[in-house]
Amino acid sequence: MGNAEPVAIVGAGIAGLTTALCLARQGWQTDILEQAGTLTEVGAGLQLSPNASRILIDLGLLPALESIWSEPEAISLVDGRSLRPLASVPAGTSARKRWAAPYGVLHRAGLQRILLHAVKSEPLCRLHLACRVERNPRAAVTEASGRRPAAIIGADGIWSQVRASVPGAAPVRFSGNIAWRLMLPLTYAAKCLSSNRVTAFLGPKAHLVAYPIREADALNLIAIVAGEPAAEAWAGRGAEDRQSELSAAFEDWHPDLRSMLKGAASATFWPLCTVDDGAWHNGRDTILIGDAAHAMTPFAAQGAAMAIEDARELARCLAGSPDVPSAFARYEAARRARIDRVRKRAAFNRFAYHAGGPVRIARNLVLALKGPESLAADLDWLYGYGAQDR
Repeated sequence: MGNAEPVAIVGAGIAGLTTALCLARQGWQTDILEQAGTLTEVGAGLQLSPNASRILIDLGLLPALESIWSEPEAISLVDGRSLRPLASVPAGTSARKRWAAPYGVLHRAGLQRILLHAVKSEPLCRLHLACRVERNPRAAVTEASGRRPAAIIGADGIWSQVRASVPGAAPVRFSGNIAWRLMLPLTYAAKCLSSNRVTAFLGPKAHLVAYPIREADALNLIAIVAGEPAAEAWAGRGAEDRQSELSAAFEDWHPDLRSMLKGAASATFWPLCTVDDGAWHNGRDTILIGDAAHAMTPFAAQGAAMAIEDARELARCLAGSPDVPSAFARYEAARRARIDRVRKRAAFNRFAYHAGGPVRIARNLVLALKGPESLAADLDWLYGYGAQDR
């Protein structure tokens, strides 16, 4: 496909900025439209598994990433009540060796800052801030950029405005789970929290993930529990009013974890929503990627990774197809099965992590029988994705 016309990308988050860079490597000009007047990233920590970091490395971003991220030595599962270790997957140098790319953890804002600097340094990318795209994406994009796009990519997140222009796109649905996020200075961390690994503490109807954020000299904590949505499900507001729910979800947990969470005054409250199976494009000129297309629960820590994979695959398809509709069809054929498999893995992890009673006992027995090598092999399909293309 020729690339005389630019591609328009709606949204300057991780999905949008990565897509712009991937398209630039294929010779495409891009206009990135962002409704915010300044780019500030909400959220906290982010896990970049090898399937995602590999793509960012190919974009030349490894030195910048290494300057701010940590590479945990392991990913560990621990019983939240007894603090008994259940299983561990080697990461660190083992991840680089096994999956040909690192497993890194960093602040989400740090990754966005790196991507933004790369986009601003790329002559083929143009960033337009304070541009809201609503009912008619093509008209809005043309007016804001002064150019008619060959294609429009909706990378505007779970509350996508572009989604409304894709007939058959799935609606947003509350998952039944709440995420509480906070950053905890290392000096205040419980002794059971490690500064050199990703640790998932498991318990009935709840789990807690902790890992280091080097830039902040802190641990990122995310506690996921069953709960009810808020009136403003996206805003992270109302945490103070619902703090008792966080304490109640962990009332049977180990005292060290319980007391730490009880004092978590800075926790933000985020009802977790998903976008299930539905149309990803309109068959002509508009396509959704990342959370706009297939937002999933974070039980496999793959939300950002799937957006980054989407970016690379869509850029390849646009470069290798005779027209935009053909590119969209190739992209969907390449991504549907992958997204479905990752979504199923997240659903399985949700079941396993939050198990109670006999299921919890059975889970612990199964994990005890699997050594680190076996557990790592179970992740080859996920973390090794794309390694054969290098």
